[in-house]
Amino acid sequence: MRLSVLIKHLEEFAPVQYQEDYDNSGLLVGRPDQEIRTALVALDCIEAVLDEAIILGCNLIITHHPIVFKGLKRFNGKNYVERVVMKAIKNNIALYAIHTNLDHVNNGVNKVICDRLGLKNAKILSPKKNLLKKLVTFCPKAHTEDVRAALFAAGAGNVGNYADCSFIIEGTGTFKGGEGTSPYVGEKGVQHHESETRIETVFSAQQQRKVVLALLESHPYEEVAYDIYSLDNKIESVGAGMIGWLEHEMDGMDFLKYVKNNMNASVVRHTAILPKRVKKVAVCGGSGSFLLQEAIAAGADAFITADFKYHEFFDAEDKLVIADIGHFETEQFTSQLLIDIIQEKFPNFAIRLTEHNTNPVNYLI
Repeated sequence: MRLSVLIKHLEEFAPVQYQEDYDNSGLLVGRPDQEIRTALVALDCIEAVLDEAIILGCNLIITHHPIVFKGLKRFNGKNYVERVVMKAIKNNIALYAIHTNLDHVNNGVNKVICDRLGLKNAKILSPKKNLLKKLVTFCPKAHTEDVRAALFAAGAGNVGNYADCSFIIEGTGTFKGGEGTSPYVGEKGVQHHESETRIETVFSAQQQRKVVLALLESHPYEEVAYDIYSLDNKIESVGAGMIGWLEHEMDGMDFLKYVKNNMNASVVRHTAILPKRVKKVAVCGGSGSFLLQEAIAAGADAFITADFKYHEFFDAEDKLVIADIGHFETEQFTSQLLIDIIQEKFPNFAIRLTEHNTNPVNYLI
């Protein structure tokens, strides 16, 4: 199939608009119209993974971490990033990354961690803002339901677990058509008063083009009046980290051993074990120190993540236990998650999991 078809499915699951500003998710090498035969999935696109793809005949590599995070000014092969990009282009292998946008969705990286730890009623720890927009438009009363139906079909009107949400007010609109117009109602050159309905509804930012197109196609007027506002409201199902509850509370040391075993971690770096037992647990795949205060405010007894610096461990202040199990260790199950997402939609598509452990960190135990 064409690469664009697969990308569309992945980005419906985890829209690229959900990624952090510093991130570089999306198609890094290749063309959307490229025909793909077989895909190789890995956490990182290192040279060994690319060589594996060449041997296996895969012409697409899907990874969690983008091989390119910042602009490349030269392609001289002086580092592994340049060498991977050069070799991928030479061998016509597309590179696609799905990073913090996959971290931020409700059934993404952090949900996998919650499931492995048996956390119940897991929810987003730090919901994202500025992902919602509001559409306000005006149409003749007789066309209100047709316009609303078109907007809802385009994805507008979803609020939490509710669909087809809108607000309507009846009023009077005025207009006067000038030269070259062909008014749907009224006469050209004469001010017209029309009984209209004001329609308000919300939509996700990535749906704007589709929603506006639906409005223009369903609205009877020659010129459609509408406003779009950016909202500060948070989307509770999109954001960083997750928090949930253990089925049974545990002693602090027993919990750390439980985490180490269930997450296949070699080492657990942690703060002091506290007298209180662990019941409520926050998690964040990858570097999660930025969420420490959110975890404390949410009442977590423990916070499972990676990449805490020495002085950042002091910030726990005996309010919870920080358990740093390693960056790779928190995200190592992401590759299988990606395979599951793809196979659910395309069960006959050839997709393989890399045989290489891409963790650059080794432990002497």
